[in-house]
Amino acid sequence: MWKRDEAVKPQTPQTAAGPTAPVAAVPGPAALPSQELRRQFERDRVQIGRSVIVRGELTGSEDLAIEGEIEGKIELRDHVLTIGPNGKIRAEIMAKAVVVLGEVHGNITATEKVDIRDNGSVDGDITAPRVAIAEGAQFRGKVDMQRKAVAPGTPVAPADARPAGDD
Repeated sequence: MWKRDEAVKPQTPQTAAGPTAPVAAVPGPAALPSQELRRQFERDRVQIGRSVIVRGELTGSEDLAIEGEIEGKIELRDHVLTIGPNGKIRAEIMAKAVVVLGEVHGNITATEKVDIRDNGSVDGDITAPRVAIAEGAQFRGKVDMQRKAVAPGTPVAPADARPAGDD
């Protein structure tokens, strides 16, 4: 005689109904890794919809996707900010990484990377160690690709800079 594995038992009457139950409803190894990653991604990222307009200061401690309009200041120091294709931002941005698919008017400071994708537009200065601008993207401003994260407005001098004649 054999014993049925507890992990295989249906947990709800819906999953016992047969093949009409969605595969994603079954926990454990039966769920596909890509579906699991997608669900994890969706849980860890907040989204501001197209019809939302925010004026003021926006801070947070999770990844953020913006499809609406933001005016003011955005600060996500340890997280990723994604400006969707419908996003319109008029703000100073500080984040770990910024992905631009919409419009940004304002300076961007990132500790890791700024990525302006196709049809993305940035009108402002970028400070980040890595910057990617796709063909078809628009950019007007200056780029400062410093290795270390520096607060905006802080002058930076090379570590080995010495006045002439001190040899």
